[in-house]
Amino acid sequence: MISSIPLLAGFILLFVAAISAVFLAAQEQEIDTQIRHTFVVNDELERIQTLLIDAESGQRGYLLTDRPSYLDSYNLAKRALPGELGALQSELGVSPASQVDELRMIIREKLAELQNTVELRSDSNPAAALAVVNSDTGRRLMRRIREILADMHARQEKFLEDRSIEAAQVNNSRRTVLLASVLLVIALGVGTLIDNRRRLLALQSANKKLQNEAAERRAAETQVRQLQKMEAVGQLTGGIAHDFNNMLAIVIGSLDMAQRKLAGGDQAGVAKYLGHANEGAQRAAVLTARLLAFSRKAALEPRVFDVNRLVGGMSELLRSTIGEQIAIETVLAGGLWRIFADPAQVETVLLNLAVNARDAMPNGGKLTIETANTYLDERYAGAHNEVAAGQYVMLSVTDTGVGMPADVVERAFEPFFSTKGSGRGTGLGLSQVFGFVKQSDGHVKIYSEPGEGTTVKVYLPRYVGQATAVEREGAGGAIPRGTLDEIVLVVEDDLKVKQMSIEALRELGYSVIDAQTPSEAMREFKAQPQIALLFTDIVMPEMTGRELAERMTALRPGLKVLFTTGYTQNAIVHNGIVDPGTAFLPKPFTLDQLARKVRAVIDGKE
Repeated sequence: MISSIPLLAGFILLFVAAISAVFLAAQEQEIDTQIRHTFVVNDELERIQTLLIDAESGQRGYLLTDRPSYLDSYNLAKRALPGELGALQSELGVSPASQVDELRMIIREKLAELQNTVELRSDSNPAAALAVVNSDTGRRLMRRIREILADMHARQEKFLEDRSIEAAQVNNSRRTVLLASVLLVIALGVGTLIDNRRRLLALQSANKKLQNEAAERRAAETQVRQLQKMEAVGQLTGGIAHDFNNMLAIVIGSLDMAQRKLAGGDQAGVAKYLGHANEGAQRAAVLTARLLAFSRKAALEPRVFDVNRLVGGMSELLRSTIGEQIAIETVLAGGLWRIFADPAQVETVLLNLAVNARDAMPNGGKLTIETANTYLDERYAGAHNEVAAGQYVMLSVTDTGVGMPADVVERAFEPFFSTKGSGRGTGLGLSQVFGFVKQSDGHVKIYSEPGEGTTVKVYLPRYVGQATAVEREGAGGAIPRGTLDEIVLVVEDDLKVKQMSIEALRELGYSVIDAQTPSEAMREFKAQPQIALLFTDIVMPEMTGRELAERMTALRPGLKVLFTTGYTQNAIVHNGIVDPGTAFLPKPFTLDQLARKVRAVIDGKE
């Protein structure tokens, strides 16, 4: 017969353990309530301090800029602080009433001091407002406020610590009773382990099912992304095809008309239609350049230069471009940092932004071009993709035009996206700006609201170094020519392009030797010791133009070399930048561009 004493003892032990558990639970609940109360009080203290800091920051921003928008945080703090102080008084009760009263009085004084400076600034008396700020009264009040808040916070932490110690003492006093229930816990533990095993198996099964579902979702998301990519490619391809078809229609139609006029002996008509064909081809070249800029594949020729001088040098071009009904204002920062970028591309960026601003102001307005030294901090960089924290030169263009809604701003950099209507732009202007800025490790940001105008800010990294700024030579003046004594070796695997280059160089007065392959070029080079310039394509069979130039210069040091190509990812362009000391002429090029580049290379200016 089994004695009932162990069973009774077990029930008594279970009862004692249950009573202890209930008591401990009550103690824990009380401590939890006190902890939550402490957190509530601390949150109130932090909100009060944050509101005061925001109010002071808003006051300083208003004093510095005279912009009423900076007073939003001050007005919010002014309205919210009485309620927060009342909530703090309610949470703390009667015991620290003197501290709350003192805090309320000092905050009232601080708000009065802020109100005084705001009113002085509003009355166009910034000097008096600054005198109040410099009187140190506000700083003294804020220091006292922080001391009171820190003391109240320390009291709450001490209160929490005391309650925790008290709870620990209660737990220790009942530890012996809890240890006596170990055997019961072990028995219950066995059952728990069995149940846990069952639950674990069920959880593993559920996890496996969830993993399968996640894999299926990832596959579906991959398909969606691929479809989105194909849609974007389709949109880009459609836009390119549309614009190129228009330009080819101009070129083909004009050349056909020119042939008909030539057959009829109408020389004037021939010149007109050849001009139209040339215009269409130039537009195609510009479109290609913009596509390369958007894709960050354009071949850049960066230099160290001063943006202020570049802006000043473009004033006449900008005025003639945007018209007389739009006023231009430039705000150029003193002591502006230099940048290392392609000046021609920066000019294009500024011109594109100015044209967009002009189109946004059909009835006239004001265009403001501003430069400044700027630091983008870690917080800003974290909130914007592909932005590195650091020092930048900011170039901004602001108009007083119609502005843009948020959905248009979001799509503004998409290629072929335009709100100007048919025939009023390709939709590649801002795409080109975006591509060049990103290729130059910069950042571009649009700020706009409907009816409030638009500001586009371009940030280009500051150049830190001892190099002096290089001024770009203008393209004006007569086309430079060569002489028959100056021999140019043309190496090009495309027969039509080679023939065009030969005829253009001969038109400019040079003697020309040509080769279609690098091996043929080497034979011509060895046979003619008086070659003044190697003008070579880069992407060719057998070897690249870079390798050909290296072999020739090894045999004849001092040989002048000019590279040309229509594809930028090659042997002389790395990371979108032409290798230093390399002369490069991108395809397509005009006779004027060819003449100036060849002359500059032969004369040792490049």
